[in-house]
Amino acid sequence: MIARTLRAVGRQSRGLLLPRSTMCRPFHAIPANFSKAYDHDGKTKVTIFNTETDLGLMVTGYSQYGFRLNNDMVLIGPISVFPRSVLSWNVNSFEDINEESLSLFPTLEPKIDVLIIGIGDQAPPPALSKRIIEFMKKYKINVEVLRTEQACATFNFLNAENRMVACALIPPLHLTYNENDILQAKLRKKELYETE
Repeated sequence: MIARTLRAVGRQSRGLLLPRSTMCRPFHAIPANFSKAYDHDGKTKVTIFNTETDLGLMVTGYSQYGFRLNNDMVLIGPISVFPRSVLSWNVNSFEDINEESLSLFPTLEPKIDVLIIGIGDQAPPPALSKRIIEFMKKYKINVEVLRTEQACATFNFLNAENRMVACALIPPLHLTYNENDILQAKLRKKELYETE
């Protein structure tokens, strides 16, 4: 009903409002001259940036024991990761995070914009987040308190954008895995035991 009314109004007002040379062409959902979604030279290129070391250090994996970086360095225990360096972080669990354990981050030069804290596999307690945010607010440093998995991804993304970012990570106690992880492990095991 509405479409019919709009068509009728359009027919009646065509010649009145627009000169003949500026008449609108009918709208087609798919232009006739495009045969594919991508109709230009070249091919689509995908880059997995956490394997490129020229973008800085990135966390490519983690376990209950530690972390693997994109330069194939394996680090045991809690760590502090910066765009070009990494340090051991002297905490055992998120209960150990306090002003003393965070005192390194405000002293850095150049000053970091964002500090991402990964506290393991548990959800961040609101009291902990509030305490950390209040402490870092004195130094004008933004803070995100996340699970370790989310903290790794956030750090990698911000570091790839050349942001002044640091990340403090505690390895998770428990790991979750999905069907794809199981399939990949089975494929690696098969390749490991295959003989030529």
